[in-house]
Amino acid sequence: MSRLRYNRHNAVDHLRSQCDALGRFIDNYGSCGIRVRREYDLFNALARAIVYQQLSGKAAATIFARFKSLFAGDLPEAARVSQLTMEELRGVGLSRNKALAIKDLSEKSQDGTLVSMRSMSRLSDQQIIEKLCQVRGIGPWTAQMLLIFNLGRPDVMPATDLGVQKGVQSIYRMRKLPGPDQVLRRTRHLAPYRSAASWYFWRAADTELLA
Repeated sequence: MSRLRYNRHNAVDHLRSQCDALGRFIDNYGSCGIRVRREYDLFNALARAIVYQQLSGKAAATIFARFKSLFAGDLPEAARVSQLTMEELRGVGLSRNKALAIKDLSEKSQDGTLVSMRSMSRLSDQQIIEKLCQVRGIGPWTAQMLLIFNLGRPDVMPATDLGVQKGVQSIYRMRKLPGPDQVLRRTRHLAPYRSAASWYFWRAADTELLA
């Protein structure tokens, strides 16, 4: 169960001690900038995650703001979604699939399939992933993003993420882009702080694009 309490300084010190290649990148790049969004409403966090899938940050923010405007006080609620039509959801810019996903999220938030954020925090990483993946439109990647950026779990390696794969390729000077299994094997020594390592792999991928 990966519920280790940590801070960024501990994580960075550990990564440096375990991996010379990553340590050199850390020395050149600087401190870890992971920001954990401490949200207490699971429905709102997952609705945002669904809206943001496969969109640029600016476009997703615009659509999510329109989505929030459908609710009193701009606070999305699962019960209110039950009263909204597909046309209303599509009208704020959601695709049909995302509108259906948010409808399903609403149902599962009300029928007990999903527990509260507070209760979720007591579960293991794998238990959380399994619960969240019961919702239409939410897969392991989305669940892992919630683990890292909402629940602050320290040892998550989103190995299917293209940015992480490119970062691993860059840090370890691999000829070919590594697949998920290769990423997991290559980074297992970075446990129990693979969330911070993932953040640096994303930065390494960005640095490669700018080079």
